[in-house]
Amino acid sequence: MASDYSILGQSAPAATTNTNVYTVPAATQAVISSIIIANGAATDGTFKMWARVAGATVVQAQVLFDTVTVPANDSIPMTHGITLGAGDIITVYCSSADMSVNVFGLEIS
Repeated sequence: MASDYSILGQSAPAATTNTNVYTVPAATQAVISSIIIANGAATDGTFKMWARVAGATVVQAQVLFDTVTVPANDSIPMTHGITLGAGDIITVYCSSADMSVNVFGLEIS
């Protein structure tokens, strides 16, 4: 089994649009060690985040974070041991196009 510690996904999502930040490749498992949401705007912003099992449609049961405020010109680091299987997707929704998302972790294949 090969292991690769890396930046798994980066995105600067369009405002008010569900955006896939990271999809686990086929025949791979992933452990998400941290996620950082940054807000480069001069006003507060919000985000939502889901862990979508095998790319399922966004539903309440998949919510990781629901309407969390990120202060103006600041970021929120989140450290969790999120485990994902092949085809699982991390999806975000940001209130502003001035926000960015970075996902760090380990892929095992």
